Amino acid sequence: MPVGVVGQIIPWNFPLLMVAWKVAPALAAGNTVIMKPAEFTPLTALCFAEIAQAAGLPPGVFNVVTGDGAPGKALVEHPGRPEDRVYGFDRSRTHHSQGYGGSGKKLTLELGGKSPFIVFDDADLDSVVEGVVDAIWFNQGQVCCAGSRLLVQEGVADRLTQKLRARMEKLRVGSPLDKAVDMGAIVAPVQLERIRGLVEKGVEEGAKMWQPSWACPTEGYFYPPTLFTDVSPAATIAQIEIFGPVLVSMTFRTPKESVELANNTPYGLAQACGPRTSTSRSTSRRSSRPASCGSTRRICSMRQRASGVIGSPASVARAVGKGCGST
Repeated sequence: MPVGVVGQIIPWNFPLLMVAWKVAPALAAGNTVIMKPAEFTPLTALCFAEIAQAAGLPPGVFNVVTGDGAPGKALVEHPGRPEDRVYGFDRSRTHHSQGYGGSGKKLTLELGGKSPFIVFDDADLDSVVEGVVDAIWFNQGQVCCAGSRLLVQEGVADRLTQKLRARMEKLRVGSPLDKAVDMGAIVAPVQLERIRGLVEKGVEEGAKMWQPSWACPTEGYFYPPTLFTDVSPAATIAQIEIFGPVLVSMTFRTPKESVELANNTPYGLAQACGPRTSTSRSTSRRSSRPASCGSTRRICSMRQRASGVIGSPASVARAVGKGCGST
């Protein structure tokens, strides 16, 4: 059933995708929409509005307001709408959600992530490396479900680290309009400074930071792929959503410990299940409690653009288990 006027505040990391995801269901259900795009990426929403107008959408059905946080705040606080949807960084969601107490409005929040990428000792490490590349360095790590925490069984941790470093040396950073590059630019100076600050924090707290030997382009807001090892589970970089090309690696001994590490986060957005072809019988005896998350994706041979669990089918099944919100 339609609820009336729906306010939507969307982030900047996938401008067109976010518009389509949020506007289409609301309009299809019979609502009208007031959308506030991120201040860094307003042009996509404005172009979409022009297309909708040209397609014959009646005036007032889809509306766009642009600007910084002030228009979003006004949209949230306006008493005339029955429903709002807020997407973006934690601080934005927290700020906006505080205005809803006692308002009687329906509120949908898209939460952030610090998703685990779990690797068992019977995994195909070459496949793991390619999965990690897509999990954290796709879109420069500016993805809510990025696999930003790499949890590796101790027996293969050193080997995987060396393979990752070798692969990172070959990643290409440059113009996002160039199809030959692997990583483009960070969205804006403020986000680049946030990434730099959190990386410095990680070094200050004792983690070992590694970056490729090559330099990023000097023109534009670029940041190199970054790998942290020897990370404490309580470290800032292990707990905070960096939203950049920064991977933190931690080790575990048993499947049970891997799930405990995976759940040691205030987030619970996603994980992906990607079993490989290993037939090691030892993994069939592993057992653990299930990891908790909003959704689990089962990925077999395709490359991953999310978090993941890599190992034999038995080890993956026992580590991921049941109990996730959706599969």
